[in-house]
Amino acid sequence: MRRTGLRAALVNPAVGGSVGILGLLVIWTVCATLLPSSVILPTPWASVADIRDSATRYYLPNLAVTLHRAGWGYLWGNLAGLAAATLVLLVPKLEEIVTQLGVISQCLPITAVGPIVVLMFGGGTTSIFLSALLVFFTTMVGAILGLRSTGATVLDVVDAYGGNRFTRIRKVQLIGAVPAVFTALKIAVPGAILGAVVGEYLGGIDSGVGVALAAAQREQSGDRVWALSIVAGLVSLLGYGLVGLVGRWATPWSRPSRRNA
Repeated sequence: MRRTGLRAALVNPAVGGSVGILGLLVIWTVCATLLPSSVILPTPWASVADIRDSATRYYLPNLAVTLHRAGWGYLWGNLAGLAAATLVLLVPKLEEIVTQLGVISQCLPITAVGPIVVLMFGGGTTSIFLSALLVFFTTMVGAILGLRSTGATVLDVVDAYGGNRFTRIRKVQLIGAVPAVFTALKIAVPGAILGAVVGEYLGGIDSGVGVALAAAQREQSGDRVWALSIVAGLVSLLGYGLVGLVGRWATPWSRPSRRNA
């Protein structure tokens, strides 16, 4: 009974995630303590202390700038991804072209594309562009898979009742795609943050988490480099969770039903 209860607790996402984070902190602390001083690896508590001491004057202002750029990139990337998926749905012959363009966008190394965009448009636009680039493919693929998830039997029923192609799309396929779209939107959040941070890191602007990372790296401030990475990771995790909660609220029919034995 105890083993079964422990196994069930670990399967729970919240418990499993907490155990994983605790284990990571323990490993991090041990490595920071045992590694030679030539390796710049502060303890997690040193980084947390730096966040606490400089939150309002350093971390929050830079984070606000990054979130602004990531938000715009997230918006434009999702709009482009949903538009591409809709185009594939309406004109199936374009699917191969659209998906190949999506694959190409995903294969482009952002550290190579970024400097070109910086030279052309400036650093702020680069952050938004790279953020949108990392969001686009995820959302497009999720939306296409969602639009295709409707069973043939359901579509046949619509046809049997006199529905046409647009009736199937509007009343069946679009609704059926919503859970998959929310899953894609959730997965795209960390990509949006990453693209914005990398765009800032490449230069051309004077504020943001990426700029702060570059400055801390030049100063060899290990506490601050790791602290900024922690902040970016926590914000990505928070955004991922919030979009997931909205998705669960908006798609109650997609939740697995629980029946008492």
